[in-house]
Amino acid sequence: MFAPSAHPATKVAASTPSRDAPPFRVAHFRWVVCALVFFAVANNYMDRQVFGVMGPELIKIFHWTPTQFTDIVFWFQIAYGLGFLIAGRVFDLIGTRLGFAIAVAVWSVAAVLHAGMGSLLGFKLVRFALGLAEPANLPGGMKAIAEWFPRRERALATGFYKAGSNLGAMMVPMLVPWLFFTFGWRATFLITGSTGFIWLIFWLRYYRTPQQSGEVGETERSYILSDPIEPAGKVKWSTVLRERATWAYLAFKFLTDSIWFWYGALFPLFLSQNFKLSVQQFGLPLIAIYVIADFGSIGGGWLSTHWIKRGWSITRARKIAMLICCACTVPVIFVTQTHNLWLVIGLVGLAHAAHQGLTSNLFTTVADLFPKQGVGTVAGLGGAAGQIGTSMMTLLTGYLLATKGSFTVLFFIAGSSYLVAWTIFHFMVPSLEPLRIKTEP
Repeated sequence: MFAPSAHPATKVAASTPSRDAPPFRVAHFRWVVCALVFFAVANNYMDRQVFGVMGPELIKIFHWTPTQFTDIVFWFQIAYGLGFLIAGRVFDLIGTRLGFAIAVAVWSVAAVLHAGMGSLLGFKLVRFALGLAEPANLPGGMKAIAEWFPRRERALATGFYKAGSNLGAMMVPMLVPWLFFTFGWRATFLITGSTGFIWLIFWLRYYRTPQQSGEVGETERSYILSDPIEPAGKVKWSTVLRERATWAYLAFKFLTDSIWFWYGALFPLFLSQNFKLSVQQFGLPLIAIYVIADFGSIGGGWLSTHWIKRGWSITRARKIAMLICCACTVPVIFVTQTHNLWLVIGLVGLAHAAHQGLTSNLFTTVADLFPKQGVGTVAGLGGAAGQIGTSMMTLLTGYLLATKGSFTVLFFIAGSSYLVAWTIFHFMVPSLEPLRIKTEP
């Protein structure tokens, strides 16, 4: 089922890391780095989800139509796609530490500026600014994990740091309704948007590469760097765009990111319209979804890591874990066929868990295939492709709500896209052995 690559001339063999992981009690700083990325991801998702959860109330305050609301969401997604093209390349050029610091500072300022808006145009502008900065979250996290973890641990580490997205998303329904009705919508944006500046203090204090860090011991440093040495130099856009694996990854992101971001931006609107839930009632259902998603995020990464430790090839372990996750998204097509709120939450929660488990492995395939100098570039291109799909899904949502008033077609798309994406990726990338990528001085 998982055959060797059809293009062996473009590959080099990957050797197994030369030593087992050292005991956690004496060598754990790489997991401190993973925690820093976890909280960056949590802050990122919190800042973007605040607008979606307050959306039904903002619609009432500003008398927006559903089309106007989805138009604001659309401009965030356009900027998000553009931001990926910038962020991935910037991270590869200036490094993870400085790149992440700049990105978090910019998106935190944009999040705070929501508090000063009072018009449709104003919200479009600040959502655009937020969308331009937030994509740095993906290539930044992927590069940090690629720098601090050997191949055999990357899927598990990715699963842990991606669980931060669920924490951030859970914090929003827990805090935002209380903040909204206690202090008002402007203060809500101001308070939640300011949290990123606290994270910056810890990031700048602790993050360096393993070679530069004074916090990591020699035993752990040796383990982190135990993969085969990669060639030095820079990787050009034109170089990665000639690789079939790049286009397979872009296709996967195009088909699946469109569903993930659609859930985050518009599922509260679905709950409001179909179950008449108010902002105060969003909390428990949304928290339940993201708790379920956390199990998928860590479980999906653990699954492939477990199989690799048992002797499976990286290709077989990653692809089977991804296939299982994609299959678990299919039942969400039945969401519009039930009037039971908690059955809906269970189906959407399963889809969220499956997506998180999938991406714990999908993100890792970029570091499996490409040298560290090109991870940010490929991640950025993939993120841009995902936002093109997301924008199309958002426009389709606005059209269907205006003409049909129904989410049925949308949930059918959500339940079928993942298996299509996996099939394309499987046949375009038969093997996950490292590519022989030409680097430039």
